[in-house]
Amino acid sequence: MDKVRLGIIGMGNMGTTHIKNVLDGIIPDMELAAVADRLPARREWARGILPAGFPIFEDGSELIKSGKANAVLIAVPHYQHPPLAIEAFKAGLHVLCEKPAGVYTRQVREMNKAAADSGLVFAMMFNQRTNSYFRKMRELIQGGSLGAIKRTSWIITNWYRPQVYYDSGDWRATWDGEGGGVLLNQCPHQLDLFQWICGMPSAVRAFCHNGKWHDIEVEDDVTAYLEYPNGATGTFITSTADAPGTNRFEITLEWGKLVNDENTNLTLYKLEKNEREFNKTATGGFESPKYTVEKIETDGSNEQHVGVLKAFAGKIVHGTPLIADGQEGINGLTLSNAMHLSSWLETTVKLPFDEDLFLTELNKRRATSKVKKGTGIVFQSGKSYNEK
Repeated sequence: MDKVRLGIIGMGNMGTTHIKNVLDGIIPDMELAAVADRLPARREWARGILPAGFPIFEDGSELIKSGKANAVLIAVPHYQHPPLAIEAFKAGLHVLCEKPAGVYTRQVREMNKAAADSGLVFAMMFNQRTNSYFRKMRELIQGGSLGAIKRTSWIITNWYRPQVYYDSGDWRATWDGEGGGVLLNQCPHQLDLFQWICGMPSAVRAFCHNGKWHDIEVEDDVTAYLEYPNGATGTFITSTADAPGTNRFEITLEWGKLVNDENTNLTLYKLEKNEREFNKTATGGFESPKYTVEKIETDGSNEQHVGVLKAFAGKIVHGTPLIADGQEGINGLTLSNAMHLSSWLETTVKLPFDEDLFLTELNKRRATSKVKKGTGIVFQSGKSYNEK
């Protein structure tokens, strides 16, 4: 195969960005082959920038069946990610899926099985994994030179959204339309990075406050406590109402502390002696380990969406590595599902959790959701696939 012929399903904010990137020719192994969106205005927009006769479809299924593309990028509302991906795999198409992988893990598990059975390339648009700071954090921690993790903490509250944002679509911030709030809309990248860098926890206790700061039915304020298999603990705090917000990712290990502050610098507080060893050998009751402070240099590369597209095309054409294998999308979603379930049941949730119980609880909330019936799946109200 000389080039990937990409079909993009959904021409909202992200879909439009991806179309422009491919058309600009900055993805050497990829060309745009077809697009689809259910909103007439978006199809009209596409006709204005694409050559006459270019394949523009009203529905993603039509694009998949058309034979125009050998790969698709799915940029539609969350509930539709797995069904469209499964349909594409069955049609013999490679798949790149926007975040999150889906709304509930049982649905995503079916998508992962379809991907594995197909033998085709499956990738997730986890573009934050291209960020040099996060790549360096993973390298330092996974490399083992700093010892075992003792504590994790991410305060990510610089997502401020006013009420008008939530009022901009009848599906937005509803259980039936979007499937969740800040955890499922703003935080999928951070939840993916959290587990990608630190590993998966074994238990979660979360407090998700629905409509605490906005007139919405889903969570806009979350505080979660995590426990890891090695005994480490962690916290994850997020909101769309803090102004000014904070973005501070801090990991404490046996040999010190790694801090990513506002994603503008990475600092290592390196102990002269392993804290566990110091604890056992110190002779003074008020002694503490000495440390040095070092600003960590990175390669500075941060290709974001373009990097993911390049890697996706490279995997198909040349067999080179992906940025994020699609199968890994279930991990961050597992964290958000566990946080929701813990808050709903008001108890600690062990991982893996009961996926059927989660779906039952989610469906209770979907049954009373304010969104117009059906708009969460087929957008009968006429909204675009990817109006975000």
